[in-house]
Amino acid sequence: MQTGTVIKSTGSWYSVRLGDGSLLECRIVGKFRLNGAPLTNPIAVGDQVKVVPEGEGQGLIKQILPRTNYVVRQSPRQKHNLHLLASNIDQAVVVITIVNPNLKQGFIDRYLLMTEPYDIPTILVFNKADLYGEEELAVFGGLKIIYGKIGYDLRLVSAISGEGIEALKALLKDKTTLISGQSGVGKSTLINALQPELDLRSAELSDYSGKGQHTTTFAEMFPLDFGGQIIDTPGIKMLAFNNLTPLDVAHNFREFFEKSGECRFGGQCLHRTEPKCAVRAAIDSGEISELRYMNYLAILDEIENQNYWEIHDM
Repeated sequence: MQTGTVIKSTGSWYSVRLGDGSLLECRIVGKFRLNGAPLTNPIAVGDQVKVVPEGEGQGLIKQILPRTNYVVRQSPRQKHNLHLLASNIDQAVVVITIVNPNLKQGFIDRYLLMTEPYDIPTILVFNKADLYGEEELAVFGGLKIIYGKIGYDLRLVSAISGEGIEALKALLKDKTTLISGQSGVGKSTLINALQPELDLRSAELSDYSGKGQHTTTFAEMFPLDFGGQIIDTPGIKMLAFNNLTPLDVAHNFREFFEKSGECRFGGQCLHRTEPKCAVRAAIDSGEISELRYMNYLAILDEIENQNYWEIHDM
C-alpha cells in the first residue's frame, strides 16, 4: 500500500496525491464512521490515507490514518448525519462581508462553534472593504472589539482593491488553511487574489434574491506558490449542530467557559436562569458581549427543540 493525501472529494471518488506527486482517483472499501456517528462523506480533504493502485490512475482507499483534527458540521440534507469539511488543518479562515450581502453576525458564532471544539485557530476575514463607508467601518470596529477581546484575529481585506491581501498571505504561508464562508461573500474572488493562477469560478449575487450563488461544488486542496495550501469548501448556507449538547455549546463559547469557574454550578451552568451565574453578571456589566450571548441562547434553543422533536418522532 502507498500513503497519500486526499486533495479533492466529489462524494463517491477521492483524488489522492501520492508522495511522488502523482494522483490516483480512488474509491473507498467498506463503511467509515466518526465516533459512532454516521457520515455523509466518510473521508475528508486533508485526510492521510493508505491506498492500493487498481488499474491506470485509479485505486482503492483501504485505511484512514489518525487525524490531528477535523472540522465537522451537521449535514444540511440529512440532519441525523455529520458532514466532514476537512481534516489535519493548521487554521481556518471564515470569509465574511458587512455589505453585499448584508452581515449575518450569528453566522460568525456558529462557524466558531465548528472550530473551537478542536482548538483550531480561526481568522475572521472581512472581505469587500472597498464597498465599506463610515457605517460599515464602524460595524467592523465594533466586531473587532468583541472578537479581538476574546482572542480572535480579524482582518479587513478587499479582493478587488488588494487591501490586506499581502498581510493575509503572510498568515497563510506554510500552513494548511481551511477557507469557508457563506455564498456571495466573495470567497472565490478572494482566493483568486491570493493565488491568481487558480482562476476559480466566481459569480455575482443573484439580482432577484440578493443572495450568493454557489460557485464551489466540492471541497478541494490547492497549493500556494508562496508556501502552504488551502482547502476551499462550498459556500455554507446554514449551520446546525445535531452533534453537540447544550453543555458542549456552553464550553465552546470561550469567554463563557473561562468565566464559568465563578458560576455557582461551575462547568455545569448553562448561563440562563441558574442562580449566581457569573456569565450573566459579566453580560450585565458589559464584560461579555450581549450580542454573542443572544446568539448562544438561539443555538441552545435550536438544539433542545431539535432533540425534542427527534424524541417525539420516534
